[in-house]
Amino acid sequence: MASPIPPEIPLYKHPLPRLEDWLRQLGGSQSRTDPSQWDLHQPRWSAQIVLEVEELKVTWHQEGQQSVRHFPYGLPRADVEAAILAGP
Repeated sequence: MASPIPPEIPLYKHPLPRLEDWLRQLGGSQSRTDPSQWDLHQPRWSAQIVLEVEELKVTWHQEGQQSVRHFPYGLPRADVEAAILAGP
């Protein structure tokens, strides 16, 4: 596994394998059928993360409700990580 993505560096500055390592470090698991999709489970919510062409799409699920946000790859890793882990 590569070293973590520095918190201030935009996500687009890193190759796909490094982004995948970062998602694993967050606790995500990659879909076996679609490698662009990741699942992340927390005690109070779960999320599906999709590595799209222009952005990261995060769909949180909590108590039967769904919340969707899009994060451009130009954002720093720390900002995206904080937003994902904050949940819906």
